[in-house]
Amino acid sequence: MSQTNWWNKELHQDKRPFLLARNKIKTSLRQWFESNGFLEVECGTLQFSPGNETHLHAFSSDFLNEDGSINQKLYLHTSPEFACKKLLAAGETKIFDFARVYRNRENSPLHSPEFTMLEWYRAEASLKDVMNDTANLARAALNSTNANNMMWKNEICDPHMEPDFLTLTEAFERYAKIDLESVLDDTNAFYMAAASVGVNLPENSEWTDIFSAVLVSKIEHKLGEGRLTFLYNYPICEAALARPNPDDPRFAERFEMYGCGVELANGFGELTDPAEQRKRFDDDMALKAKIYNEKYPIDEDFLAALHHMPEASGVALGFDRLVMLCSGAHKIEDVLWTPFPNQ
Repeated sequence: MSQTNWWNKELHQDKRPFLLARNKIKTSLRQWFESNGFLEVECGTLQFSPGNETHLHAFSSDFLNEDGSINQKLYLHTSPEFACKKLLAAGETKIFDFARVYRNRENSPLHSPEFTMLEWYRAEASLKDVMNDTANLARAALNSTNANNMMWKNEICDPHMEPDFLTLTEAFERYAKIDLESVLDDTNAFYMAAASVGVNLPENSEWTDIFSAVLVSKIEHKLGEGRLTFLYNYPICEAALARPNPDDPRFAERFEMYGCGVELANGFGELTDPAEQRKRFDDDMALKAKIYNEKYPIDEDFLAALHHMPEASGVALGFDRLVMLCSGAHKIEDVLWTPFPNQ
């Protein structure tokens, strides 16, 4: 039996205002998309590949034949991204999906193994276009609750204010006192720089591990204070599905939006080069095998679709987190109608 007893009437009544806010926010965001010419789609959750990012972990299931023998192994998707991009290849141009997604090894006040990812894609759109979408959706969400500010712990954020825009290089310099560009190709130098500012890691840490540790411990919690922060221009190795920045190919067209120190959205200028995408998937799966002793198959159908996909930009927004900040909830479980069954 679940220890949380979320079905207890008193507990449910305590969280019901957050759940009603969730419904209002979803209605408001649907209206925003429809008024801006988007089409709602519903991507299937069972996929041949759950995604090929090194540090994402999936749930798997066996598809059986009628006699009970295994036909193939399938995965619950970690994002509807592959399916959405196939729809762009098929001719859709502006789509969104309130997708149920699944990520193993994730469970905290800000994480649930099953959650809702709001994703949208715009053909022939720039990264700046979808940054504007993301800010406008945050404003629409807050407006639907009649609250004045987003809130999380002791922080507030007013999405109606002009956002702060920071490159990763600027953020590392401002908050961690690390010159990111000087260590882009030097894991040892990056390790030493991180250690010098109090970030302790195992000596055999990969570059990406150091990057994540510095970002989490020194930077993320300071973003989105008072107003939204857009963090952009990620190192190319930290943006597996994003196209390179045409002005500096060491970096990628990727952004994340933060409010109250919480990551809310992740956006890409989408990579449409199937050969480059395959190389990145291979590299990421090799690293995943090295770190976790597992890897996921590559969706060849997705790579084939990239040949036909138009230039596009897209965003994945953590809908539950957005509801938390707009409703004043303290943990993700408060905004889930039926929370994950912790035993």
